[in-house]
Amino acid sequence: MKLLYKLFNRKKLLLISVVLIIAMVFETFQQLFYIKRFNLNDSVTFFELFKNQFYRWIMWSFSGIPLLFFIYKDVHKETENTRIIKYCAIIFLSVFVNILLIASISMLSNSDSFSFHKFYSEYFLFFTFQKVPICTLGYIAVTIILFLNFQKELLEIEVQDLADIKRINQELYNKLSLTNANKAKVLSIKVGNKIKIIPVDTIIWIEADDYCANVHTKENPSYSMRASLKSLELKLSDDFLRVHRKSIVNMKMAKELKLVAKPYLLLSNNEEILVSKSNIRVVKSYMDKQ
Repeated sequence: MKLLYKLFNRKKLLLISVVLIIAMVFETFQQLFYIKRFNLNDSVTFFELFKNQFYRWIMWSFSGIPLLFFIYKDVHKETENTRIIKYCAIIFLSVFVNILLIASISMLSNSDSFSFHKFYSEYFLFFTFQKVPICTLGYIAVTIILFLNFQKELLEIEVQDLADIKRINQELYNKLSLTNANKAKVLSIKVGNKIKIIPVDTIIWIEADDYCANVHTKENPSYSMRASLKSLELKLSDDFLRVHRKSIVNMKMAKELKLVAKPYLLLSNNEEILVSKSNIRVVKSYMDKQ
């Protein structure tokens, strides 16, 4: 019942009920027409015939429940080459069970004494010829509709998952773009009456000097600029680590970390920059990731 509730909401159940009632009414009128047309029984009424059609279509519905479960389970599997054969087999079984139930109930309702020959010749064969075509076509239609419906739901779930992945990736991209956009690519340093543009990838390390900072580069010994290490640390990319209260190092320029009594970084220009004990873990973590 939980699976039925999961598969069919109120609108779907209402639609199925309406379709079944229309089918019952149509077949009742059809049967009534033939009875009146060939003067088979003048006393029969619409409601007597409808009662018989009602239980037969109810039997048809219940006989098709295993087909519903099979389609639901099967459509969630990978592509199966024998799927059509399986569907044909379960449709045949559903039709057989349906005819068997209808014939049994009809025989019981007529209070006939049971014999296999009478059951087979008067009831089972009669309903086989009368009901098998319409029952089979009905199950085939239900199979196609349910299979396509379940596949559509699976595709909707996949599309939603892809949309969520796209949204998460877009948010991550925007966050990283914003982070990178806020990181300086160059430093503007005043040298005399001129402004010197220093690409950050040429910087080896930065040294605190009172209220100034000495920027050591590959090309020149150093440039002095009016800035604190804290403000520069926020501007520069993650490759620049604060290794000491007086120094920031471009880790791309570091050759190795010396873990001696006073730890230090050996840089590409062979300078040695002290690393405070509180920053050793950060430096080691960065170097382990490279």
